[in-house]
Amino acid sequence: MKVLKFGGTSVANAENISKVIKILENESKKHKIAVVVSALGGTTDMLIEAGELATAKDENYLEVFQQIADRHNNVVEVLIKGQKKQTVLKHVNSKLEELKQILQGIYLINEFSNKTIDKIVSFGELLSSYIISEALEQALQNSSLKDSRELILTDSTFTNAIVKTKETSTNISTFFKKNKDKVVVLPGFVSRNKNNDTTTLGRGGSDYTAALIASALKADVLEIWTDVSGMYTANPKLVKQAFPITEISYQEAMELSHFGAKVLYPPTVQPALQKNIPIHIKNTFAPADEGTFITKKSKDKKEPVKGISHIENIALLTLEGNGMIGVPGFSKRLFSALSRSNINVVLITQASSEHSICVGIYSADAKKAKQIVDEEFVYEISKKKIKPLLVEDGLAIVAVVGDNMKNHQGISGRMFRALGKNNVNVRAIAQGASERNISAVISNIDIKKALTALHNRFFEKQIKTLNLFIVGVGNVGAILLNQINKQQSYLNENLLLNVKVVGISNSKKMIFDEEGIDLNCWNEQLKKGKKQSLKSFFDTVKEFNLSNSIFVDVTANEEVAKTYKDYLKESISVIACNKIACSSKYSDYQELKDLSRKYNASFLFETNVGAGLPVINTLNNLINSGDKITSIQAVLSGSLNFIFNNFDENSSFHDIVKQAQEEGYTEPDPRIDLSGVDVARKILILTREAGYKLDLKDIKNQSFLPKESLKAKTVDDFYNTLKTEASHFSKLYNSAKNNDCQLKYVAEFNNGKASVGLKEINKEHPFYNLKGKDNIVLFFTERYIEQPLIIKGAGAGAEVTASGLFGDIITLGRN
Repeated sequence: MKVLKFGGTSVANAENISKVIKILENESKKHKIAVVVSALGGTTDMLIEAGELATAKDENYLEVFQQIADRHNNVVEVLIKGQKKQTVLKHVNSKLEELKQILQGIYLINEFSNKTIDKIVSFGELLSSYIISEALEQALQNSSLKDSRELILTDSTFTNAIVKTKETSTNISTFFKKNKDKVVVLPGFVSRNKNNDTTTLGRGGSDYTAALIASALKADVLEIWTDVSGMYTANPKLVKQAFPITEISYQEAMELSHFGAKVLYPPTVQPALQKNIPIHIKNTFAPADEGTFITKKSKDKKEPVKGISHIENIALLTLEGNGMIGVPGFSKRLFSALSRSNINVVLITQASSEHSICVGIYSADAKKAKQIVDEEFVYEISKKKIKPLLVEDGLAIVAVVGDNMKNHQGISGRMFRALGKNNVNVRAIAQGASERNISAVISNIDIKKALTALHNRFFEKQIKTLNLFIVGVGNVGAILLNQINKQQSYLNENLLLNVKVVGISNSKKMIFDEEGIDLNCWNEQLKKGKKQSLKSFFDTVKEFNLSNSIFVDVTANEEVAKTYKDYLKESISVIACNKIACSSKYSDYQELKDLSRKYNASFLFETNVGAGLPVINTLNNLINSGDKITSIQAVLSGSLNFIFNNFDENSSFHDIVKQAQEEGYTEPDPRIDLSGVDVARKILILTREAGYKLDLKDIKNQSFLPKESLKAKTVDDFYNTLKTEASHFSKLYNSAKNNDCQLKYVAEFNNGKASVGLKEINKEHPFYNLKGKDNIVLFFTERYIEQPLIIKGAGAGAEVTASGLFGDIITLGRN
């Protein structure tokens, strides 16, 4: 014998009911079946709405009634065939007329008592069960309908009746012993008292009906058919990677259900649990799916955690004060006061010092709780023995559940480490002695991030997802997106990283996609994006509140650089190609470093100095290992090195600079490179990272440009001066050639002082043979005294700069 229960979504319309009938046809070939059905999805709410409108003298109740009538008649029209259709319609409309008369009575006498409510809402299940049984008879001859009110006897607590289990069990057993039909359809939720008044079984009433029948018949299994394929490891609407749990124990299922898993309502299935009847959660719309099997003891002992669940809209009440310490009775009075006002306590935690006790309740009860608790302890509050009740709202509870957690060390550590790494603040913690459930109170806004982080930690191959928000998709930014797109599979398989670009912005437009922007067509999408605004871009990143969020600045814009601290304060990491932030006032630079530490958000800017070269990373490793930088010599401008390596007597300085710009080696405004400002910023950043407090004004800049070039107001004017001052540049070249030297633009730091300028480099120096656009950095330290540590390689170009940014992203992902 099997008992099957189909919920409201499973019988919401004719199409869904047809699926139910198909399932029953297949199951009846193997088993005798009792089928419990709910009202058509949403009907119960509509019935209550009609009653409330009627009692409020609002004639719109007739409109709601008509919607109910039309819906049921439409289902009959589709499902019932031939001459039988008129018979079924006649019966349905007879019941609907009875419902209408009751509603008219409510309208006239202005009364909608609990007894009347039960009478009204019973029509939902009575109509659906009749229609389904008639439709089933067309496919299966040996089926019948039984009114559950003739079997389930209750007291007269209307809307939430208490079942008289002994009499009910006898009624069910007697009926099914006599009944020979293969399938019996029964309405869920409805029952009667000894006076034959209709009663209902409250929340989860149809589950309760099915459990009572399963218990009385000692059924082989109780199947609960719904619109999902079982109980999930987490809410699949919030955690896309969540999957159905194959097997779970009664206790685990009840823990998960208590904390928001809506598939099962524990009190209603208690009769089945008491008889150790397995419960199988199945999907009406995917009957082939395995679903979740709930038994006394789960056989699956591989993983200690079975699921992660949550409850939203929680308020935390804190009662504290020195007067509580060592004084018995405070807890009793607190819980008694809450109980008298029917306020349900969801979570309890108390410090061992007895100085405070915290309880979690639903936010809807918070105002009432504050009033009644302060009244209960008015004397103690007046004497300052305790403080008035502290209420914190806007919270949620996340719970990690599993029978085998107690046999595994470090579960709580893994849980709170995952939350901490994603900057989810925990307000309170509770764990029972059974160690089956570890609960944490967090902010409502962090629910999705917390669930995703926990699910990733306990259920997924440890692939870390990085959510990138990129501002600046010109030459370098576009190449970066292409590199990310090409490397996705490699990063996933080899580094366990999933790099997802969630936001993209240029100077005009911006786009977002929480699931990840398609990098094969991002440019077309961006053209259709909404108007760009740095504030709205930040607001969207903050609103998404994704774990491992990273803001990537691929601009040279000062306004963008000013937003870094906003991101860091929200625990959003920053990766900057833009040099402005790290070369601005020292106090601003230090503030960003401090914010990075305070809010546990990385601030990486490797490309500020050597494009793709690991200059800053190497410097940091030296400092972190206890070494000290004493001197730095460097060629830090790939563009200037390219220019002076290609400038000779056969070429003009103007043409070489133009070529460098066209090939992407200079900034859009080449004056930034040639003025030495860019190199000054780079050496400034290195000295700061080495631990020295310098500002840009402290860097001595020995410009090689003539006065006319320095005075140029536009880029075009600047290029004209390169032509008119050609003799000046020729003189620089000839001087170096005559001295058998190479021209290099050098940055130096020594004895706390830094300078940049053009120098003639002889053959013995490491800089002499520096080719193309390469950079070179010499670090002299307390360990590297005679022979410096040398870093050398390409220091300009969009490809290497993009790869440097990509390197920072990977570094952050692996931390």
